[in-house]
Amino acid sequence: MSERHPIIAITGSSGAGTSTVTRTFQNIFRREGVSAAIIEGDSYHRYDRQQMKLKAAEAEAAGNQHFSHFGVENNLFDEIESLFKTYSTTGRGKCRKYLHNAEEAAPYRQEPGTFTDWEPLPENTDMLFYEGLHGAVVTPEVDVAQYPDLLVGVVPVINLEWIQKLWRDKNMRGYSADAVTDTILRRMPDYVNYICPQFQHTHVNFQRVPIVDTSNPFIARDVPTADESMVVIRFAKPKGIDFQYLLSMVHGSWMSRANTIVVPGGKMELAMQLIFTPFIWRMVERRKRAMGLA
Repeated sequence: MSERHPIIAITGSSGAGTSTVTRTFQNIFRREGVSAAIIEGDSYHRYDRQQMKLKAAEAEAAGNQHFSHFGVENNLFDEIESLFKTYSTTGRGKCRKYLHNAEEAAPYRQEPGTFTDWEPLPENTDMLFYEGLHGAVVTPEVDVAQYPDLLVGVVPVINLEWIQKLWRDKNMRGYSADAVTDTILRRMPDYVNYICPQFQHTHVNFQRVPIVDTSNPFIARDVPTADESMVVIRFAKPKGIDFQYLLSMVHGSWMSRANTIVVPGGKMELAMQLIFTPFIWRMVERRKRAMGLA
């Protein structure tokens, strides 16, 4: 953690909804005039799309049925840790982009599914913002979770997470339902070993819970809407959180435990704005004092 160069990390599985949370933070940054270096976790995969296909085929031929983007062998965990460590002490670091589609790839004149070159982060940023799979990963070799000043987990209940992934990959990426199901099954051991353990290190978790039947996610035709969901917000350290204020501002919310508030799904972004704007204010003020700018 760093007063001079704070870090915010959003962590969650593929299809969990971390991109939605990122948009909320970007709105806060824009409104509050905060300059943030934005990092996408996909840029820390070890292999590009074609390389990954070859490695997956090799793994399958060798009898490995659980080769996935979630695991340690396919990600640069040490590079994420190095970035966080370097930024927290110097405000600098290097990054690259993973180009998901033709629209993203066009400005770089590259093929979709490739990485851009590594380049320095923008100078004089107020904070680093990471969104991806492994913002709080801890292994015997690396401890990424020790560096962020604010760690946010995005964890829909598992059936909803699968529905969201199935819908996105079929409708936005053109995959078949069978192909997406195979991916879910292949990732399961790495999901258990590398994704789930991160949420014991997060400071705040957002878990969307559908209030419609999702008992068989593999035949669901639609993703449950925000109005068909509740969001469970759990604080690891609730000291300093004004729950009464949140309850008064978010209609239909209630406390389910001493450290947990439940809000209607359609109010999740409002709840995030109310919760995280003061966090960012405090980070900016601490940075100004530490830098002698206050």
